[in-house]
Amino acid sequence: MDRLSAMRVFAEVATSGSFSATADKLDMSRAMVTRYVGEMEDWLQARLLHRTTRRVTLTDAGEQALRRSQQMLELASTVEEETASSGDALRGQLRLTSSMSFGHAHLAAALADFLQLHPQLKVDLNVGDGALNLVEARIDLAVRITHEPDPLLIARPLALCESVLVAAPHYLAQHGTPHTPQDLPQHRCLTYANFGKSVWQLRRGDAQVAVGVPSQFSANEATVLLQAALAGGGVTMQPTYMARPYLDNGSLVALLPDWHLPTMTVYALYPSRRHLSPAVRALLDFLVERFRTLPW
Repeated sequence: MDRLSAMRVFAEVATSGSFSATADKLDMSRAMVTRYVGEMEDWLQARLLHRTTRRVTLTDAGEQALRRSQQMLELASTVEEETASSGDALRGQLRLTSSMSFGHAHLAAALADFLQLHPQLKVDLNVGDGALNLVEARIDLAVRITHEPDPLLIARPLALCESVLVAAPHYLAQHGTPHTPQDLPQHRCLTYANFGKSVWQLRRGDAQVAVGVPSQFSANEATVLLQAALAGGGVTMQPTYMARPYLDNGSLVALLPDWHLPTMTVYALYPSRRHLSPAVRALLDFLVERFRTLPW
């Protein structure tokens, strides 16, 4: 049995903690996953995993084997990509992570277009706002929206991210339209659970205000709050990359147009400039060009 494939399967089981999840992700039977892990244990003459009915965890030998397996898999991927780079085609797999909202609104389409240019590449995109250790999760590139990117990572700006306060016309018809920041506490406000939940910062020229807003409904994801606003649930803060189509078709109305919310930056983050694969370099250049002229 191919030992490199066995290492890949073992590493995925160790990361996910599940034989079934690994089988689904790698598109193989659970029996084949079990067989690959058994092959690893026979090869190394050690038990690598503790198996219970509820979870799978690593033994001490398994932790050492996982670390070395990940190093060998990364080396194999690098050799494959560097060999391929002598020709015109990029090969291998790229692992990315981004927020759900940006992945849904723009990154998925961008990746689809990128893969049209490089049909021998594969992409695995993990969406979510939770922090990931890029090295441990074997992530090649993270796309994050922030004021302050992780100083331990290399950050390449892709675009500015501006936000706007919005509400549905039928909500405003029922509850009225806020004309000043001080009107906001009188409205139903849909807020983010993980930042700025109770205070919204607004700026007009040199004037800056921090408004405490009541939160009847909070969520950790922009897409959820967008759908709540479209349903007439209240006033919410949305990135323009999400809100623009609904503002254009009249489903949402921009509020307090003279006041501005804090601007953040969309960054591409990666662990190191050393040994950056040709595929990651190509994707970085593609995303920079893609978002150079903002459609938002």
